[in-house]
Amino acid sequence: MLKQMIKETVEKAVLDVVGQIYPFEVQQAPKQFGDFATNAALVGAKYVAKSPMNYAEQLRERLLETDLFESVDIAKPGFINFKLRKPALLTVLKRIVENDGYPISKISSEKIQFEYGSANPTGPFTVGHGRQLVIGDVLSNVFKQLGYDVTREMYINDAGRQIKLLGRSLWVRYNQLLGVENLEIPQDGYHGEYLIDIAKKLIEEQGEKFKEKWDEEISSFFETYAVKSILEDMKHDLNDLGCTFDVYYSEKSLIEDGTVNEVLKILEEKGYTYWKDGALWFKVSELENEEDKVLIKKDGSLTYFLTDIAYHYKKYKRGFAKVYDIWGSDHHGHIPRMRAAMKALGLPDGFFNVILHQFVTLKRGQEIVRMSTRAGEFVTLRELMDEVGVDATRYFFAMIDPNTHMIFDLNLAKAKSMDNPVYYVQYAHARICSLFEQAKLKNVEFVKGKDLELLGEEPELDLIRTLDGFEDALLDVARTLSPNKLTQYLEALAYSFHTFYTKCLIVDPNNPKLSNARLNLSYGTLVVLKKGLQLLGVSAPEKM
Repeated sequence: MLKQMIKETVEKAVLDVVGQIYPFEVQQAPKQFGDFATNAALVGAKYVAKSPMNYAEQLRERLLETDLFESVDIAKPGFINFKLRKPALLTVLKRIVENDGYPISKISSEKIQFEYGSANPTGPFTVGHGRQLVIGDVLSNVFKQLGYDVTREMYINDAGRQIKLLGRSLWVRYNQLLGVENLEIPQDGYHGEYLIDIAKKLIEEQGEKFKEKWDEEISSFFETYAVKSILEDMKHDLNDLGCTFDVYYSEKSLIEDGTVNEVLKILEEKGYTYWKDGALWFKVSELENEEDKVLIKKDGSLTYFLTDIAYHYKKYKRGFAKVYDIWGSDHHGHIPRMRAAMKALGLPDGFFNVILHQFVTLKRGQEIVRMSTRAGEFVTLRELMDEVGVDATRYFFAMIDPNTHMIFDLNLAKAKSMDNPVYYVQYAHARICSLFEQAKLKNVEFVKGKDLELLGEEPELDLIRTLDGFEDALLDVARTLSPNKLTQYLEALAYSFHTFYTKCLIVDPNNPKLSNARLNLSYGTLVVLKKGLQLLGVSAPEKM
């Protein structure tokens, strides 16, 4: 809010001095320099053939003529620092309170897609999937809040060799439960005990119908049954995590609807494919500094790479201006070859974007939790949610930059103390709710938007300055594709509120007007905290 107000004021001064507008920045300043700073004189000095310091002085004279600034100072080599008058700060609070929330600008209506959580439906979500799901869900929430037309999508890898192995693994578990001996799960099959539970359910439904029987039809049945059962469990976990998807897109459908063949035809016609050693190859090396890759193996089976190219071609045909894929960092090698495929298909630059996230390590006290205990067993997202709760799971996954390896401190996530960041932020919300309970008990009236001029203590003005930064935090999330910019902001807002709460008497029956002013400030904080937590998918408790 304030940044835009300042930018427009500086633009008027620039137009007055130079006669034209040029790009410059307005940013929050370090506290010792004021509220905001601009580089307008540094980048614009060339237009007036003066030193940045001299040009800054000219702009300063114009800016002091407005009633927006308490002070305008110049710092070498030509920065202009502003300290705002109190009425400008109060404008922010008034707009938030009267709007029952921060009036967030809609910056685009572009149709975009986030694809995340995509995995072979061959077992439960792991902790690593959990991090990816939360990153994708929060980014989707923020982009939607900023006006984008967002589709959340999960790609279901329900074709290929892994699914055949899954079906065979389930068939073995099914027969083992029926007493058939000397059957082993394939070495590269799925050994997790979750398949035993699915096999038990299958026996309840089908009895011994498939005992010691195996053919193509039975293989297909077991593959379909395993995928369906695991997807049901995955959707249950997604529901509990608070993640909803608009589309679950089947890999198999790309083969069935002809998209794979269409892509092969385009690549062949453009001269980007060739046959070698009985396999069909894609000329990655002509477009990226990477080796060529196989599209169709010599046994006739399709590579994951080919169906992934087809999937992204289909995304473009569905009308998305940009797509964002969220992958684990172990998939980084897949980016150049996919980028090459997008170029070969003639898709626009900037259409295909990848957000990589690093791995997660669980820590309990000083000990690292083993992520894998025996073949096929691993710490699941469900186990994590059951231990620390959904709020802590989501907040902790969101609060670390995706590019950083994450150490998830289980004890901290469960702690009911101010050291726990999610508790710290939620407690600020609950504390404000308790203030309004106190006000009712003490007959202190709360009237929205009134008596704000009585605010002026430094903790009060600091809190308003922090409130003003909410939209900037959301824009930072969108710019960096990092949800942690939002958690950092909410922790700063909670800190500003807790400081205000400690230093200022908020509910005072002997001073009803000042109490109302401070309740307005508390209410403004409440609605911004609530919106921020909502975008994170974290609850905003009224009592703690």
